[in-house]
Amino acid sequence: MAVFCVSLQDFLLRKEFQSGTKLFNKTAIITGGNTGIGKETALDLASRGAKVIIACRDVEKGKVAAEEVRKQVPNANIIVRHLNLASFSSIRRFVEEILMSEPYVHILINNAGIAACPKSKTVEGFEMQFGVNHVGHFLLTNLLLERIKASVPARIINVSSVAHTFGKIHFSDIHLERGYNSVSAYCHSKLANVLFTRELSKRLKGTGVTTYCVDPGPTRTELGRYLGVISGYILSFYSRLLYKSAKKGAQTTIYCAVEESLSEESGLYYCGCSIV
Repeated sequence: MAVFCVSLQDFLLRKEFQSGTKLFNKTAIITGGNTGIGKETALDLASRGAKVIIACRDVEKGKVAAEEVRKQVPNANIIVRHLNLASFSSIRRFVEEILMSEPYVHILINNAGIAACPKSKTVEGFEMQFGVNHVGHFLLTNLLLERIKASVPARIINVSSVAHTFGKIHFSDIHLERGYNSVSAYCHSKLANVLFTRELSKRLKGTGVTTYCVDPGPTRTELGRYLGVISGYILSFYSRLLYKSAKKGAQTTIYCAVEESLSEESGLYYCGCSIV
């Protein structure tokens, strides 16, 4: 109930995070930074002086996003690297490139996601939403963890959703072979994000690396692209009336990435730039 109350508060207040914090000499990786909330996050962090690495599956789209950031932040230090979270080999290649080129990773934002897609599997056989939204980010984070620890103070931010409250992880049927429902699968993956954030916080206690789980609130993004024509039309109609822009949806992610007062907090869940 607390999650729903804060989500409603976030919807009504539409908070925009205000901070003059600079991120000079900081490196941030944003998965899915080529569109929506990720792109707005990339723009904000670049404007604060951070080196921003957009990690995305569609490199050409990533380059377009990077150019759009540069138009608003002419001196932006922003690069694009290929990352397919549905493939362990792609994740490992990405990490190899980062470890060779980046001496520090101060901020990792696991933002990329997929929702309500038709039943399908990742290269390694995971149900697609669980595989991309959780497992891919789980592997990415753990492969980068030593570099992140060497960059303290550092932060790891996992973008989840209020949908996690409807989630239930079926450990005996982790790939949902016995019955696939695209919405349930999404909720399942978002709950995994929350649990991962909490457990990672416990394991990183005392290291100088802190973790945060974010609910962006209802936001107009490409996340619903797999909905059917009628459902998509209905969602599009209501999103114009009720949903936040991607910029406003990115505010809590930005808050968790840069707010100095959060340095002693870890493993918690945030919505509307506040703890739930």
